[in-house]
Amino acid sequence: MNKNKKRSTFSGKLGFVLSAAGASVGLGNIWRFPYLAAKYGGGIFLLVYIILALTFGYTMIMAESSLGRMTRKSPVGAFEHFGKSKGFAVGGWINAIIPILIVPYYSVIGGWVIKYLVGYIGGQSKNLASDDYFSSFISNGLSTEICFLIFTLATLGIIYAGVRNGIERVSKFMMPILVVLSVIIAVYSVTRPGAIEGVKYFLVPNFKNFSWMTVVSAMGQMFYSLSIAMGILITFGSYMKKDTSIEESTQNVEIFDTAIAIMAGLMIIPAVFAFSGGNADTLNAGPALMFITIPKVFANMGFGTAVGILFFLLVLFAAITSSIALTESAVSTFEDELHWTRKKSTVVMGAIMVLLGTLSCLGYGPLAGVKIIGMQFLDFFDFLTNSVMMPIAAIATCLLISRVVGVDKIEEEVVQEGHPFKRRQIFRFMIKYLCPIFAAIILISSVANAFGLISM
Repeated sequence: MNKNKKRSTFSGKLGFVLSAAGASVGLGNIWRFPYLAAKYGGGIFLLVYIILALTFGYTMIMAESSLGRMTRKSPVGAFEHFGKSKGFAVGGWINAIIPILIVPYYSVIGGWVIKYLVGYIGGQSKNLASDDYFSSFISNGLSTEICFLIFTLATLGIIYAGVRNGIERVSKFMMPILVVLSVIIAVYSVTRPGAIEGVKYFLVPNFKNFSWMTVVSAMGQMFYSLSIAMGILITFGSYMKKDTSIEESTQNVEIFDTAIAIMAGLMIIPAVFAFSGGNADTLNAGPALMFITIPKVFANMGFGTAVGILFFLLVLFAAITSSIALTESAVSTFEDELHWTRKKSTVVMGAIMVLLGTLSCLGYGPLAGVKIIGMQFLDFFDFLTNSVMMPIAAIATCLLISRVVGVDKIEEEVVQEGHPFKRRQIFRFMIKYLCPIFAAIILISSVANAFGLISM
């Protein structure tokens, strides 16, 4: 393969923004954000999250996108371009490996979404709301494997089509639909009898609900939600044209991502509040909120089947846009570092997805007895990537920019073609000091919690 082949690019700012927003808007927003917001204080969690997104999140998106565009390379190449002699290349490999480990188990959850969508389309809303439906489904290795493979093949098909014909085209189609569906479902949810108390709980900060874990959880969610430290933004930045404003694009991604997270909260929290009669304990269902609690809520609503179809279609679109971003980051690394063709890179990544994803599928069924540090495969891969590797990758990125590349060079990249750098001072302070400290806090807190040293 020709090592000097011309690199693919997005068609312009809209292509980058919708693709990056598609990467950010996924299960992290619609599945993870509402249950964390419900658990850690509602409105006060939302306030902390928004502050962090506008400072920490903004800084990391700017940094990673700039690194990608400066070097025109995926994470490994971008890090080696500046810091190979100083040992920083390992940071690039950590960024590159994260999506390779995330997308297999992410695709398993995407398969669960397909199962529920098909169930609602087939008029099985009562079955989906039964107490043991979800546990019975995920313990059935064959059923979960089939759904997982369907989701995986859909992702790989889009990746194979390329940057503009695949990723950008799908994102431009799915993201507007995703916004429209989220608005429809949120309006329906907040207008249910008794839902207004849930709206207040989610939108009005109550400082009595504040705790240190509110901050730690919001920081962890921000990584997951904004696709920080996954190699995605470096990869997508490498596809960004020089005349595209990095800061304006970052602001658009921030707004898009946060708006969808808020809409997800309005879709789920008020409806659950109304369903439970205001019982906050119902909101603490954690990851089960979307697959166990929400179907019960829909079963007790008028037009529950129709709402269920729209909701899980929305979740499926969000899951696919994120899975293609994760897979693209991995495929781009194979192309750049191993000089493979896109076809070969996609096939190899597909084999990795099937292998590791199958372990996660069977981890709740035939392999339920096999655990790693007390966790089933899916939970372990989630812990390893989100709680350990992503904070380390973020720290590596901050150190590379502040100690090797130099903040001035990032600023030069941002202001190319006459684009201003409006939040220059925030960026400088965050990348040098607060971002690495925040990432270290997430790392230490998460590992300590995993080993039972603290309770989260």
